[in-house]
Amino acid sequence: MKLLVDGGSTKADWIAIDENGKVLFTTQTLGLNPEVLDKEEVIARLEDKFDISHNRTKAKNLYFYGAGCGTDRMKNYLAEVFQEYFPNATVAVYEDTYAAVYATTPKDEEAIVCILGTGSNCSYFDGKILHQKVQSLGYIAMDDGSGNRFGRHLIRGYYFNKMPKELAVEFEEEYNVEPDYIKANLYKEANPNAYLATFAKFIIKHKEKEFCKKIIYKELTKFVKNYIMQYENCKTVPVHFVGSIAFYLKDELTEILSKYDIKIGNVLRRPIDGLIAYHVLNK
Repeated sequence: MKLLVDGGSTKADWIAIDENGKVLFTTQTLGLNPEVLDKEEVIARLEDKFDISHNRTKAKNLYFYGAGCGTDRMKNYLAEVFQEYFPNATVAVYEDTYAAVYATTPKDEEAIVCILGTGSNCSYFDGKILHQKVQSLGYIAMDDGSGNRFGRHLIRGYYFNKMPKELAVEFEEEYNVEPDYIKANLYKEANPNAYLATFAKFIIKHKEKEFCKKIIYKELTKFVKNYIMQYENCKTVPVHFVGSIAFYLKDELTEILSKYDIKIGNVLRRPIDGLIAYHVLNK
């Protein structure tokens, strides 16, 4: 049994396949970002899913592609946790961009591959190796264009009384905006970045409203300038995207990229299905 995991900060999609690529089960856990979770919480999230806990000794391979796995320290830390939990498996941990690459980019082709979901990332794939010019410093300092950045803008807009009245009323109806509740989620609970990203659906729902539109275009433009345009060949190779923000704001992304003569490529909400084909072909 092979376990393939697309692990974001908000959630992680799990698919178990046999040697021929037949799907044995699918499930979903809460996010498993090693930058914000300790060992006990990671294991608790695995234990919470019967399909995972019931098959922990049956797994022979685990391929985990995850947010927060961009450094060797984080990869090794999470690999050790998984190795302990799946004692009979060969464990491989990769940063989440590799899942996006394998799902969107034809074999041996070059492309710039971006992630726009709870967090954000961008890398150049030369057909063999992934190259990254911007080392992520996490959601507080970076993550332009991401769900958590949109959440931050909405909360600030609401509390600084910049959000239009009709939007503020609806915002209050959809979310708990009590300051103690917000502060508890930001400073005391696990995954504050994922909490911030829960507000992103509001800005997408109201993306035609001027207040929301300005935030969307500002953040996506920053992502293009600060991430994509780091690569000199960004106008000559396709730029692929994975993630819910990219998927639901594809039109806005296309418009912004076209202003810089950059061609948008494939846009997927999640890469997990593409990973099945990749691992069957490369078994």
